[in-house]
Amino acid sequence: MLKFWKKALAPATSIMLMAVLLLGPWAGSSVSAQEQLTTRDTYRIVSLGDSLTVGYEPGMDINSKPYGFIDRLLVQGLYHGRTEVTNLGILGLKTKGLDRYVQAIVDERAVSADEIQSGLKDPRVAAMGAEAAKAKSLVAGADLITVTIGGNDMFELVKTAGTLKTDELASRVQELFTVYKDNVTSIVNNLHSINPDAVIVLADQYQPVPEIADKATYPKLQEAAAQFTKLIDGMAVTFNENGITLKVAHVAKEFIGSEITMTHILKEDIHPNQYGYEVMARIFSETIWGSYTKPVVYEADQPMGIIVSGKELKTPYKPVIVKNQNFVAIQDIVTAVSATSVWSNKTSSATITYGDKKVTIKIGSKSVNVNGTTVTMDTPAFLNKIGKEQKTYVPLAVLASGLGFDVQYNAKLRTVFINP
Repeated sequence: MLKFWKKALAPATSIMLMAVLLLGPWAGSSVSAQEQLTTRDTYRIVSLGDSLTVGYEPGMDINSKPYGFIDRLLVQGLYHGRTEVTNLGILGLKTKGLDRYVQAIVDERAVSADEIQSGLKDPRVAAMGAEAAKAKSLVAGADLITVTIGGNDMFELVKTAGTLKTDELASRVQELFTVYKDNVTSIVNNLHSINPDAVIVLADQYQPVPEIADKATYPKLQEAAAQFTKLIDGMAVTFNENGITLKVAHVAKEFIGSEITMTHILKEDIHPNQYGYEVMARIFSETIWGSYTKPVVYEADQPMGIIVSGKELKTPYKPVIVKNQNFVAIQDIVTAVSATSVWSNKTSSATITYGDKKVTIKIGSKSVNVNGTTVTMDTPAFLNKIGKEQKTYVPLAVLASGLGFDVQYNAKLRTVFINP
């Protein structure tokens, strides 16, 4: 086997550790735990696991921000409605480490990094352990819990499969499977005890070594991965028979024959690349919602994308950016969300009403009236001439938020998601 496969375990590298300094313990969540629990009609996702959940890729530095399958899963949720994600992934985590972390969450007690797992280099883990009690309310309020775990337990097979005899390899695989099954059973049972209504989605494990690396070892590793999937499928059957809703995200099969194109293995790293993470997001999305919507990336020289209630806002009156604020033709948003608007020639203002929410915007004014409260803006609404027409353009975030909508902007896609 090529020697660099033995160095593929990247979670311990210093570059990775610097990269995740950007991620707080509740990365991906834009609101507090209490706000998450009280927000109505919001689909809440809590993600637990290892560096796959974190979204790590090699080459990240302190200015990098991961964009993994969990980030993409948030986007998929936003196509369906209000969605919030809390990412509790920990770099280098093994099944026993996750078991200890989840047990601390159940017990509502602080836990040190070493108590979770000795030797963890993730700089966030100390803070995450200290705030384990807070995580309980997040898990308790979740509609969905995703879990990726086991890759760090099984990684030794990448290094040893080519040196072990067939019976020795089979024996070691079963030993690792036993550890995995015991720990994950404990994890799932504990999560269910906190939140018996949550759906739990557990991923199987892809095999990262391509056939070109070692043709003799490749089928052995693929067989081990297939057995791993079979193990998880069997566990899922048992969980569901015992009243625990657990689904399996079958990501492993997607990587077979595509290890080079879907991972960073040529850079001596086993983690997925952006394509790999996108595929993982697709599999998770199909497992959760039964479908996957491929997002459009709006380039910098194009107007940004606007998705309202899961549908792209298509209009000849393109959004414009003024002083880093997105402005849209007021009637487009009013029509998209089935709101009503009344224009006053006397005051040169528009009043938009949606349910019990009301926003009044005056042309040229740097303040708007939001449900009786004055809110200042950096840039006022304005009349924008398009062809022979004059259209009233308003700040999207102020209008949508004032009407009580959930507004989330995705910088990668240059798209804003609006959900009533």
